Amino acid sequence: MMFERFAADARSAVIDAQEIARRRGARSIEAVHLLLAVAEQDGPAARALGATGVTAPALDRLATATESADALDRDALAALGIDLDAVRARTDATFGAGALERAGRRRRRGHLRFTTEAAKALERSLREAIDLRSRSIDTGHVLLALLRADGTTAQRTLVAALTEAGADADALRAALEGPRAHGDGRAAS
Repeated sequence: MMFERFAADARSAVIDAQEIARRRGARSIEAVHLLLAVAEQDGPAARALGATGVTAPALDRLATATESADALDRDALAALGIDLDAVRARTDATFGAGALERAGRRRRRGHLRFTTEAAKALERSLREAIDLRSRSIDTGHVLLALLRADGTTAQRTLVAALTEAGADADALRAALEGPRAHGDGRAAS
């Protein structure tokens, strides 16, 4: 089983992704929940993100904004004469910051399933570990897999956070693939 190859930080991230999904009222664990979870772990992913200037709170903020934009199509609302920014500002003023994002989300109980994109990211993390000649899968490998998950909310959030921090995907890859990122002293090829 692939999960047996996961290092402690990656195992914790997978477990924490379920809690993050619950907190956000999601019905399943999405790739973006994995992204938020790996950023919170003490491991290669958090170190690489820190090296590029990306923080877990920035990822959380950008993930919320990306999820909201995905859920509420700004152009479609504008065509109906609805200014989403004005609605958001009034909602925040009345109910507190982030109220629109929290609306309708309820805490879920029990086991949540991984979406197809989240499962593919976990599978890709195995390939990343093999490519880097690592014996186990750590959060750095999961983060590399999420960075390569084109078109997902996780990848869009990660790229937005890198851009906001004045970095890019190449800088993150360099930080992840460097010998110190995995803590085993071996240079990646």
